[in-house]
Amino acid sequence: MLGSHSLRSRLIVGTGKYATFELMRECLEVSGSDVITVAVRRERLVDASGRSILDFIDLDKYTILPNTAGCFTADDAVRTARLGREILSGLNNPGASWIKLEVLGDKKTLLPDPVATLEATRELVADGFEVLCYTTDDPITARRLKEAGATSVMPAGSPIGSGQGILNPNNIRICLEYLKENDPDYPVIVDAGVGTASDVAFAMELGCDGVLLNTAIASATDPAAMAEAMKLACRAGWLASRAGRIPKKLYATASSPEMGLISPGAR
Repeated sequence: MLGSHSLRSRLIVGTGKYATFELMRECLEVSGSDVITVAVRRERLVDASGRSILDFIDLDKYTILPNTAGCFTADDAVRTARLGREILSGLNNPGASWIKLEVLGDKKTLLPDPVATLEATRELVADGFEVLCYTTDDPITARRLKEAGATSVMPAGSPIGSGQGILNPNNIRICLEYLKENDPDYPVIVDAGVGTASDVAFAMELGCDGVLLNTAIASATDPAAMAEAMKLACRAGWLASRAGRIPKKLYATASSPEMGLISPGAR
């Protein structure tokens, strides 16, 4: 569960940066995701031929997660969130009830403004939204966003679109500890910075509940193949995190038992 939404896949994918709507549609299908995020302000809703992105998204199959990408103030983010809710309500899509909140600090790093993000979270929660917050990997900020009523806190693995993966796994671990203390089912999703499938698996192995990504698929040499790789990595990482890895040791441990070995002089 993610708020009031029941998800089949722990992978959430975006719709931006694809060369064509057709390629986007193919990658969405291959990814196995049932939730896709659309930037209300930035998305190319209509292409040069006059075709709408919504013509290539099965609204009966996918729940849309609108996001406020491109907003740099709390006021802009709140207005954009309300616009997204209005659009999806008109389409009878269940995504109208939630918002992926991004309030960016500057155009160079695309890192979030923590103060404005907290301000927008409080206002949107009061307005009835289920707020999924894009934030840094700072555990204190993460805890404050949860206290403000965020449905999910979504720390960045690294800057948006950078492909650097999980730069600070220890901070992610602390975020998980703080956010899940006395609330083990609270959803924590890595959002941004993923470059390849191993990044997704690692995020899940850390104990995250999901991964949200876009550029890693859309800008790959073979986007459809990468979409499948991300699907498999998300599943593998989730299973591994639940299976329990062996502890790391300094010295070797034999895989085969030592009892019953054939002695050198045996015939």
